[in-house]
Amino acid sequence: MDASITPESVLSSVVRITEQRSQQHLEDCLVSTLMNLAGLKNRKTFDENFSRIIASSRHLELPYAGDRRNSHLAGEHHWLGIIDIDHFKRINDTFGHVFGDEVLLLLAALMRKAFRGEDLLFRFGGEEFVVMLAPTTFDNASVVFERFRTIVAGFAFPQVGRVTISIGFVRIQSDDLPSVAIGSADKALYYAKEHGRDQVCSYEQLLDDGKLAHDLHASGEIELF
Repeated sequence: MDASITPESVLSSVVRITEQRSQQHLEDCLVSTLMNLAGLKNRKTFDENFSRIIASSRHLELPYAGDRRNSHLAGEHHWLGIIDIDHFKRINDTFGHVFGDEVLLLLAALMRKAFRGEDLLFRFGGEEFVVMLAPTTFDNASVVFERFRTIVAGFAFPQVGRVTISIGFVRIQSDDLPSVAIGSADKALYYAKEHGRDQVCSYEQLLDDGKLAHDLHASGEIELF
């Protein structure tokens, strides 16, 4: 046994780790509270709000006579977007958690200004945010998310400077589970991250372009072979 390891040193390490975790917990609670004050909902309320969206979206899904792959292009739908701050860990490591938290709060404020009052805004934790757009067309949803990406990229964050975001979004279908919609939007987000960041990607568009494989199980279809 290493002679330098004593009960006192072990206890000291445990106390230090506990204090660090307590400090992180306090910071998380503070940011969560400030997000609520900024008007953003939290992850705990997401499922309930998602169920309401599903209930109200059923009348939006009318029969589509065109190519089924392009059905998301017809009419108005609810849309779910995941917003993720690019290189957020680098921001925390370089400038400290105080400025990292400030970036989160300023991003929340920018979201409140950029999106409509009927759109639902959530902070999911860490540097990840979720938006559920009220019914609109695919083209409008694309414009809305791209406009927000541009707003963030052009904003001067104190001390930190320029910050970029990546966004993946998907149409919310009337038979979706929350995990399915989140999973699809997350795949689009991952694609955006893997292909340069600072961009907006649509899950349906990536499928149509052959850049993502269609998940049969996630869509509720049955794979026979």
